[in-house]
Amino acid sequence: MDPVIVVGAGPVGLALSLALARHSVPSLVLDATDGHPQPRAARTCVLRADTAALLPPLPGLRWRSWRTRRRTQPVEEIDLPPEHAPLHVEQHALERALRAALADEKLVHVVTDSPVDLLEQDPRGVTAHTRGPSGTWWRGSYAVGCDGARSMVRKLLGVRFPGRTAVERHAVAALRVRLPWEEGEWGPDGVWEPGSVGGALLHRDPGGTPGEVTARPLTAGLWRLDWLLTPRGDLVTPEEMLERVADTLAVWSEEAHTLRVGAGGSREGAGHKDAGTPRARSRRRGAEESPGGIGAYELVDTGVHTAHQRLARHWRVDRAFLAGDAAHLTGALGVQSVDEGLRDVANLAWKLAVAWHDGHDGAARALLDSYEAERRGAVAARLRAVDQALPTVRKSGGLRSLLTGGGARAHLGLLTDGHLGHGLLGAPPTYAGTPLAPPRGSALQVPVRTPPGAPVDDVPVTAAGDGTRGTLRDWLGGTGGELLVVLVAPGTAVWDSRHWLTAGMMPELAANVERLPLRATLLVAEDYPGAAAHTVLVVRADGHLAAALPAGRADALRAWAEALRGGADIPPGDGSGREG
Repeated sequence: MDPVIVVGAGPVGLALSLALARHSVPSLVLDATDGHPQPRAARTCVLRADTAALLPPLPGLRWRSWRTRRRTQPVEEIDLPPEHAPLHVEQHALERALRAALADEKLVHVVTDSPVDLLEQDPRGVTAHTRGPSGTWWRGSYAVGCDGARSMVRKLLGVRFPGRTAVERHAVAALRVRLPWEEGEWGPDGVWEPGSVGGALLHRDPGGTPGEVTARPLTAGLWRLDWLLTPRGDLVTPEEMLERVADTLAVWSEEAHTLRVGAGGSREGAGHKDAGTPRARSRRRGAEESPGGIGAYELVDTGVHTAHQRLARHWRVDRAFLAGDAAHLTGALGVQSVDEGLRDVANLAWKLAVAWHDGHDGAARALLDSYEAERRGAVAARLRAVDQALPTVRKSGGLRSLLTGGGARAHLGLLTDGHLGHGLLGAPPTYAGTPLAPPRGSALQVPVRTPPGAPVDDVPVTAAGDGTRGTLRDWLGGTGGELLVVLVAPGTAVWDSRHWLTAGMMPELAANVERLPLRATLLVAEDYPGAAAHTVLVVRADGHLAAALPAGRADALRAWAEALRGGADIPPGDGSGREG
């Protein structure tokens, strides 16, 4: 069978081809660039921990904490445990890591300098044409447009892209600097060595001046600073950017100095109060100060980030799909657009895999339709939440009456949600209304803490096939197939798996899993939040819980597997008779 054509080789396109390979599906990546992403330190991504877990190891930095301040007063500090800490990575580093992982994948073929200018479909597949000196036609089973905000695939499909332009703008600077709260230590040679984790800051009205700035750490002592601009203001000149950097560092240095003095620290070397402006004192301390303040900085990169709000009318047209920025534009109020696009990948990859392996029948078409129903619905809800929150965060009124606490904490809390992946502005969606479910009442469920359709918790598990131990996330993203069946069996963690893999209900459950119409893996967990002993969790390859079932209900397990396949109109079998 022909490969899946992936148009675009940014983070979303590369991640999709990698996910398809994990599902044993070949792909052809048509890359309009030369394949060498240019370093841009001011262009970065923040990924939720569960999103990053589906990717190869990335050279980013995890945040240990997130602090919010208003003027000189702390508002909130959130400690972030490692398992939930966001990963901050430069986009070019993310792309290079994905390209390196794809270099070892025999099922992925990347063709550079290949911009697509034509796309045709027929009942058996798609044909794409790339322009160039000779022009080339490519044949595929499906096509996915991951080619960004100006998507040619979207235009060729005739899909409208309504929304709003320039909802927010930020001036962005990437600095190599030691900020007062940065974690690390001074080496024996007197050189500051940044730590492997860092604390991010959201500061409203720094120094009493109206405005907003975020400081988010990267690796190697780099920081990304973002200053809120008016949505449709003038261009930011280099001189204005330097002034913003200097003023902000001066405020933070002055605050750090005040805190040290208030704590009984020495004023020596800090400069007398009449020795100049705060900026002048900051610059002097940058050259002279001992550990604890802000030293000299290196301006590595600058830019202006403009956030738009747009949503494609359709995400699927026959055998062609849209994903990432080709399907939606987000980014206002800290919402992370790359993370959102990678959620598209996780949702679409396993569904394409089922259709590619089992054939483009009626069930497969229903399954592929669910991509738009689930993901477009989730992103539409996110955009609505941003639209409702904007008046509260940026002006007044709006949601003020709906928020507990009010004031700076409520406003900054909404921004925190977007940056950290919490709440309406950042948390992963729950596909509660998914079409991939059996008729209501036909399959009994039991309660667990995770609602149906929500992402599962990451718990230690053991593979029933060979006794391999790991965590639930280790089997997601195609590693464990399109479906994971997790039996909650207390006591299994303390006994050697040889003693229980062939005992009790295990043989029968293993046989039932083997006969499911999806490629599935049986796992065993010692416990799961809110689950009673012998609960059976049905988990999709994208990490969302389909159902929690009582043990011994082979009919309910099969009903859910058939629903997740797109419908029950498929013959019974073991899932092994696949194309390709």
